[in-house]
Amino acid sequence: MKKLVVVSAALALLSLASCNSSKKSVLSTELDKYQVVKIALPDISDISDNGKECLNLYKFAAAQVDNIYWQQAFGDNTPLLGIEDLAAKAYAMVNYGPWDRRNGRPFVPGYDKMPLGANFYPADMTDEEFRALDDPAKYSPYTMITRGEDGGLKVEWFHNYFAEDIEKICNYLRAAADITIKPSVRNYLLRKIEALQSDDFYQSDLAWLEMEDSKMDLVLGPDETNDDQLYGIKKSYEAFVLLKDVARTEELMKYTTRMQEFQQMLPVDARYRGFVPGANSDIFACNAIYYGGKANAGVKVIAINLPFDERVQQERGTRTILMENIIKAKFNEIIAPVGNIIIDVDQRARVDAEAFFWNIAFREVAHGLGVKRTLDGNLVSDALGSEAQTIEEAKADILGVYLALKLIESHDLNALLTKEDALTTALVSFIRSGRFGNAEALGRANIICYNYLAENDAFQRNPKGEYVVNYAKAEEAVASLAGRLLEIQAKGDKAEAQNFIRRYSTIGKDLEADFINIRLEKIPIDIRFEYEW
Repeated sequence: MKKLVVVSAALALLSLASCNSSKKSVLSTELDKYQVVKIALPDISDISDNGKECLNLYKFAAAQVDNIYWQQAFGDNTPLLGIEDLAAKAYAMVNYGPWDRRNGRPFVPGYDKMPLGANFYPADMTDEEFRALDDPAKYSPYTMITRGEDGGLKVEWFHNYFAEDIEKICNYLRAAADITIKPSVRNYLLRKIEALQSDDFYQSDLAWLEMEDSKMDLVLGPDETNDDQLYGIKKSYEAFVLLKDVARTEELMKYTTRMQEFQQMLPVDARYRGFVPGANSDIFACNAIYYGGKANAGVKVIAINLPFDERVQQERGTRTILMENIIKAKFNEIIAPVGNIIIDVDQRARVDAEAFFWNIAFREVAHGLGVKRTLDGNLVSDALGSEAQTIEEAKADILGVYLALKLIESHDLNALLTKEDALTTALVSFIRSGRFGNAEALGRANIICYNYLAENDAFQRNPKGEYVVNYAKAEEAVASLAGRLLEIQAKGDKAEAQNFIRRYSTIGKDLEADFINIRLEKIPIDIRFEYEW
């Protein structure tokens, strides 16, 4: 097993390897960093024939979402489908474009750096043009900014711009609504159709949260703003087809009535935790059986917390969904192997699958907690703009660990875990996710967590270069960082958010050395799917 390498030597080795490799072999190597995980259909013998047909219709609808997302992220993908280099073509399909999502750089000749606004805005649009556009709908998360025949900017609603694909999706959902035997499912599907055709998702969000009695689930629509790094406004289409793990869900659901209690536990001044989360939140454990659109691009998410609508969060709450099979795959393929390389042998056993699961669970719970509006009443997303997503992701990452620590401390977690397990596993996860790079919010957030903990002496290196966690200081740093991020959100100071992100999202030499060391051990960065159903 290789230990931590000297940075200069490692960089020299990689440089030599690069010089002696063809373009094709380099892209084959990049593709291999995404481990293939086969997604099979779990046992559905207890699902009715009508239910099985609904499941197929869900998959067809989710696959159609891919067409919409390609247009949002890149545009017409025909040129990429024609790439002769099979490795480059496959890598473009992983990244949904000719740019590596970890750094924003093109790997296909003829393309410049990834545009900050993805394809939501014209590539040649200036900030002055956007601000001069006299249409308030330009600020909607559900509009595309395009150029008209006169060359000027115009605003087009998603339901018009993607009308053909949305009609096909709605047809699949309507067919599923016609055959389902569950009223809650039928209501959700019909409300979702209305939402897709109007870009008003409030009623469909409520209907989704009310759909509690179905073993199958379809999450579909524009949710995340990560791709819009220009203004942090536009939402990307994504889809998940899921099967509920009933036993694990029952284990998780005991925490759903405690959202308001968790809100009051936050390590920040009382004036920053005035938000009252809905009392009817829930937590589901599911097996993910299909990802479409944004969900399938680059790094695969292992949990979601929806809806993002503050009105729904306050009125009804949120739903956290943990992708149990994907969490297991990432732990086995990535987290455990990384821990075996970078953690001191005396603490290595603290890298724990259950700790990883519960850190993730409470990370998603944390999205439904905290600060939703600034002290002066503005939405945090509006106040922080393009920096909002990074701050929110970092808040959820660190606050999830904080909540897990608190519940372990009070012997209130249905798992045999220690604080040391939670903290050691979190460090490995921060480093693992830091490999995603700082071109997107997800990678930046984890790098921020790592650097803040490093600055506060949460860990040291042993003579072999492995990490030794100082658990007392690590726990203090977790609470401190969570409070700092919540305060930034409450103040709504975009300049402060920018400075904080700039200071803590840099990949330093030590972290870069870890990345190289992990790379030399051929541990994948993430996973990609091969469907067997």
